Amino acid sequence: MQKRVRELLASEHPCPDVRVQGWIRTRRDAKGFSFLEVNDGSCLKNLQVVVDAQVPGADALPRCTTGASVSVWGDLVESPAPGQRWELRATRLELIGPADPSYPLQKKGHSLEFLRTIAHLRARSNLFGAVFRTRSRLAQAVHEFFQQRDFLWVHTPIITASDCEGAGELFRVTTLKGRPGERPEDDFFGRPTYLTVSGQLEAEALACALGRVYTFGPTFRAENSNTSRHAAEFWMIEPEAAFFDLTADMDLAEDFLKAMARHMLEEGGDDLDLFERFVDREVRARLRFVAERPFVRIPYAEAMEILQKSGRSFEFRPEPGQNLQSEHERFLTEEHFRAPVIVYDYPRAIKPFYMRLNDDGVTVRAMDVLVPGVGEVIGGAQREERLEVLRENLRFHGLKEEDYQWYLDLRRYGTVPHAGFGVGFERLLMFLTGMGNIRDVIPFPRTPGHAEF
Repeated sequence: MQKRVRELLASEHPCPDVRVQGWIRTRRDAKGFSFLEVNDGSCLKNLQVVVDAQVPGADALPRCTTGASVSVWGDLVESPAPGQRWELRATRLELIGPADPSYPLQKKGHSLEFLRTIAHLRARSNLFGAVFRTRSRLAQAVHEFFQQRDFLWVHTPIITASDCEGAGELFRVTTLKGRPGERPEDDFFGRPTYLTVSGQLEAEALACALGRVYTFGPTFRAENSNTSRHAAEFWMIEPEAAFFDLTADMDLAEDFLKAMARHMLEEGGDDLDLFERFVDREVRARLRFVAERPFVRIPYAEAMEILQKSGRSFEFRPEPGQNLQSEHERFLTEEHFRAPVIVYDYPRAIKPFYMRLNDDGVTVRAMDVLVPGVGEVIGGAQREERLEVLRENLRFHGLKEEDYQWYLDLRRYGTVPHAGFGVGFERLLMFLTGMGNIRDVIPFPRTPGHAEF
């Protein structure tokens, strides 16, 4: 009977005649038998396997070194060793794939920098096994959150002709060879196209037909940044809802973050214990902080005034009309309010064209959700649903109306107030695990100058 290590370690009763397949973490030999620590990736803990020298296949034990893969048949019995309830008494051993002595994940500490150079193997380490199991569980939790609130999961294009943010940091997709005489209309799609930076604009179109939708997929940004918070390829969660205003959008964002924090506290198990012990000793406390405290909501102008009067010497001086820096965001959440904070009504000039203009003509209905330890994790807005105001916004931001005709159509044909937000899945994972670098919550990170594996 095939079993996974996680299932066996959680067993309530001894289990005869089971089979386990996995990779050897360590082998320890004694007179007449050996102890194998076997892990199959299903959980953090290893299963101890006791292999008597007389069982079939035991002649392969000298080659059962760290990293080798095995199949083991045996009986799950209570273990006499302290600290573990069960062990597997082997009745048969099969060495499937030996590992030669160059296997780099020996039983010793490895730096994160080194592990990034062996991304094809690092998931076998305790830390990265925990990270990628958490990534899987959290993806499921994201879907459950939105499905329970009657949002439909929609799939927006990876290749797009629209620049959602108007920032120009786009990866061009082309079949042109750069030969003389080639024209843009000769390209595969007959016009310039790019890898998407956001599915928001298309999600708006679907929300204006289906009511409530969300995207959850890969996005790309050609930003030449090598910080710990930026990657060229990342995943975005973007809900969009018709008949939502900014208040409803902020409510949804707060509920979402609280739900993700509670999920991690309730389902993180041994993996969360590992993060708290070896990555960030404050991670569990920070999750409780977000899960239990009401979020403070303040206008951008008030946040800027607090920062300017704080008496703090920031690396970046807080200036009205400028975006908040991470150090400003963390000061507001960790020191001033001691609570998660939603800042709203940002200056129009520093936000994209699609955000709804306030009556003052200077600010827009934008919001950012800030949490301790990280800063911004969610950015969103009520969208501009008024046709003529949207046209003026495009002109204000120097964009061509003809490039957004289909988007303007949404305001011509049954326009409605609508709002949504975006949250980078990897940024969310960093917050929930305490991992300090985005490269370490993506299995195969893509950053400037690096596209290995």
